[in-house]
Amino acid sequence: MHIFYDSTLTPETQSFALSEEESKHACRVMRLKEGDEIGMVNGKGCSFIGRITVAHPKHCQVEIVSFEQKEQEKKSIHLAIAPTKNSERLEWFLEKATEIGVTEITLLICSNNERKQVKTERLEKIIIAAMKQSKRLYLPVLHPLTPLKEFVIAHPNGLIAHCYDGEKKNLSEVFKPANCPILIGPEGDFSREEVDITLQQGYQTITLGDNRLRTETAGLYAVMQAQLTGNKPKISNS
Repeated sequence: MHIFYDSTLTPETQSFALSEEESKHACRVMRLKEGDEIGMVNGKGCSFIGRITVAHPKHCQVEIVSFEQKEQEKKSIHLAIAPTKNSERLEWFLEKATEIGVTEITLLICSNNERKQVKTERLEKIIIAAMKQSKRLYLPVLHPLTPLKEFVIAHPNGLIAHCYDGEKKNLSEVFKPANCPILIGPEGDFSREEVDITLQQGYQTITLGDNRLRTETAGLYAVMQAQLTGNKPKISNS
């Protein structure tokens, strides 16, 4: 069944119109007709079955047939990552991390960042598409670019991965299921000063293995390790 997204849907919704973009996709791309049923999610735990009543490519009308509400998992995976120089690599990371189970993503401004701006609207669309593809009911939160110091003061006692020497724990040993953000730096790594700032805010240093990883690979590895910690991930190959 085709899945569509609309954040305004609520359990009380009886009928509504798909956005112009989703209407075009439904009626012109998927060639759906009146009477066809579609699946819908609102990114807030609700899934719906709808029936098309007006198959118009600009304002497709749908009536709600049924809905279900799923409680959000208690585990939170908040990854704070510096955007990559190559925007396609960041987009790839967001897509895969969403499929695996990340719940929050903050884009960090660090001293060694090569990218200072991102196209937030495009990144949000990628996350929405990945949520629908993976049949998740909760949309991961994408936070705007935030200076590292500002982030760690607001979110203390997390985990940081960096390449400097020193004692490091495996992520699986120290990750906590809630309020435990994971920091991944830019291609040039965090500066020494930035690492010291995080340690002052209660962060622990973690290792992601002996191999040197690209930023987006390190981020995805961290999300997977966090997902595996404490429970088995519900991942399909669809």
